[in-house]
Amino acid sequence: MANIFLIGFMGTGKTTIANGLNSKYGMQIIDMDAQIEKDENMTIPDIFAFKGETFFRDLETNLIKNIQIMDNVVISCGGGAVLREENVQEMKKSGKIILLEATPETILERVKNSHNRPLLEGNKNVGYIRELMGKREEKYKVAADFVVCVDDRAVDDIVEEIYKRVFS
Repeated sequence: MANIFLIGFMGTGKTTIANGLNSKYGMQIIDMDAQIEKDENMTIPDIFAFKGETFFRDLETNLIKNIQIMDNVVISCGGGAVLREENVQEMKKSGKIILLEATPETILERVKNSHNRPLLEGNKNVGYIRELMGKREEKYKVAADFVVCVDDRAVDDIVEEIYKRVFS
């Protein structure tokens, strides 16, 4: 059985969908950001502030490489995990990459009260989110085996679609 890598902009529901795949199909979950925070004993904002984005991206790459020996795992990737081509190639070795997409308005609604999004802190508005999404869109689309729109959809519906498309 393959692994499922959930990618997409912050706030698209990667963690929520991973939890749904765990509940419905018993897939093990790895939330990359949570795992990195645990391994480093630091929050993501603190890693960015004290060690820098490059250090954080290196941690993501190492974690993706370590996941390859696992099976039947759903991985909730950090929003920028596919910015490195190396990460995409490593993901494709052990699973399918699913892009979760949402509108900037949906994302703003979901992240507006969060302070654990270093790239959005101080910039929580539709225009900034749209601009940042635009910078990443091509990388997301090139990496993805398929795209699932999450706007106005129930978690169970999304989980079912992903599982069927990966394992049918």
